[in-house]
Order: sequence, then structure tokens, then C-alpha cells
Amino acid sequence: MESSGGIAAELPAHFTQPVRISTLISADTPRLDGIDEVHVRRLVEVFESVPPILVHRPTMRVVDGMHRVRAAAILGRDLIDAQFFDGGDDEAFIQSVARNIAHGLPLSVADRRAAVCRILASFPAMSDRSIAVYTGLDAKSVADVRRRSAADLPQSNVRLGLDGKAHPLDRTQERRHAAELMSRSPELPLRVVAQEAGLSLGTAHDVRQRLLRGEEPVPPPLSSPRSPAPAKRTVPEQARTAPSARPQWARPPAGTTRSAMDMMRMLADDPSLRNSEAGRDFVRWLHGHFFTDEAWRRRIEAIPPHHSETVAELALKCAGTWRRLAQELSERKMSRGM
Repeated sequence: MESSGGIAAELPAHFTQPVRISTLISADTPRLDGIDEVHVRRLVEVFESVPPILVHRPTMRVVDGMHRVRAAAILGRDLIDAQFFDGGDDEAFIQSVARNIAHGLPLSVADRRAAVCRILASFPAMSDRSIAVYTGLDAKSVADVRRRSAADLPQSNVRLGLDGKAHPLDRTQERRHAAELMSRSPELPLRVVAQEAGLSLGTAHDVRQRLLRGEEPVPPPLSSPRSPAPAKRTVPEQARTAPSARPQWARPPAGTTRSAMDMMRMLADDPSLRNSEAGRDFVRWLHGHFFTDEAWRRRIEAIPPHHSETVAELALKCAGTWRRLAQELSERKMSRGM
């Protein structure tokens, strides 16, 4: 390894090559307590199977892998396998958090909440759901950290979602534009109105339902974050811009809670599914692709350390596929109900 401006600068990001430990700079770690020596000793015993570390190419700072670097030093090694990351310092920190929740020694809840604060300070427009994916917290926890840190963080009317698109929090003008289009040309298809006004199909549907009920196209502001949503509200804009909100069809009846297993049993017992071959085939398919937290926790120890990152990436890809299915079902329900 020559330097950060030598051979490393010419290597593609996913290329793995040995680098000299003496050229590396300590990580900007999300771990509040720093290096865990007990974990280091575990890595010493299985060092031949550990994945390569990740290094910030411009600075040669370790993004992910300080425990592995420490283990290599204990073993008396001068070199360690590494890959390179070319983004900025703030992006490197996000990479560090994401990789530390995907494999190796888990980050504590305190570590993750502290990471959320830092990510919000650097990227205040990033959506709660996006930050949740990177930090391993749920979106509600991220929203809670955002509320508690609101006085110290820059505020924005835009959220950057997992799709990489900007989603304004305030859709007042777009909703009023949609209402004008509907009043002026009632025959316009809802999809055309949504496209012209810059709204989602669900929000355009909500505007139409409000007009039919004689209400304003813009819902009144909530008096507090804990205020209940209006009873007849249909997939409001918050379902797309506030990750903690779910579409109306995905919520349990008021005053009740349903586990995933409860919902699976409900589907299996539904005559409209049980009494047709296509319905039964769908339920069988769903059972084959459904699992709970308890299921993966029983199997996670079987994953070799060097495949942890691969399985984590696969899990995120599967999560994205399920998310697209949920969005398609939501939009289909809205289009049929218009």
C-alpha cells in the first residue's frame, strides 16, 4: 500500500486488497464505549474467516472494522484485507453505522440513538424510515429522537425517502391545486389529477373524498403529535412522508392490536381465500415467505461471520420487495375505491 493517493486511489470500491495497518487512521466509530476487548479476542480465534474492513479512501480512516484491525495487531500482522469507500465524511459515518448493525458486535440502543442524532445533524431532510434502515431502529424511535432534538437541529419541509426522492411535508398548495382541477373538470381521472398536482394517488383520493363530504381539501393541523387521526381519513399524505404512519388498510381496528400471526390466521380463515384454489395457493405462498423476529433469531447464529454482510444485504433487498408490494396494494385499493 503506497498511500491514500497511490495504489488505493486507483482501485474500484469493491476491490479487496491488503493494506498496511500502520497507514490506517482510527475509526470515527458510532460506539460510545469504543473497542470491546472481549470481542477482539473472539475475532483473534476466527480471524481467517473475518470479512475485509472498509476504509475511507480520501483519509485512510477505518469506516468499519476497528475490532478486526485490533485483532490483526494482536496476531502480529502488518497487513489486513480492506475495501474502499469514496464518499464524504458524513456519508462514511452512515456507512459505519449501517455495517455495524449488519454484522459483528451489535451496536447498543444508546449507540444507535446517538448515531441518529448525528445523522440528523448532517442530513436533516433524511426521512425517519431511511435513518431507521441505516441505524437498525424503528422509524418511531427515529421520529422520537428527531422531536427531542428539534431545538438543536436545522428544520426542513422536505424528507428524502428510501427512493431517493424529496417528499415535502406540507402539501397544502398541491392539495388546493388538485381541488381546483376536480372542481373545474370533474371528469378527470384521479391519476391525471394526481400527476398534474404533484400528489400521490392516495392523497388525490383523500382530496376527492374531502370535497365530496363538503370539507376543505387540506386536513386541519393536529393539535399535538398524539392527537388521533380523523376517523374517515383515507391514506393521507403522512402515510408517504411520515414512515411511522401506515396506510389505513394496514392498521388494526381502533382499540385493538394484531400480531403478524393473528393476521396470517385471519387470512387463512377467510372464505374468500380458503374456498378458491388461487386463494389457497396465495395463502400457502405467503406462509412460505413469512417469518417472525423469533424465527430469524433462532437461526442467526448459523450464519458464518464472513457471510453476515451478504445476508444483511439480501434481507434489505427482500424488505424493499415487500415494501413495493405494500405500495402496489395500497394504490390498487385507492384506484378501485375512487
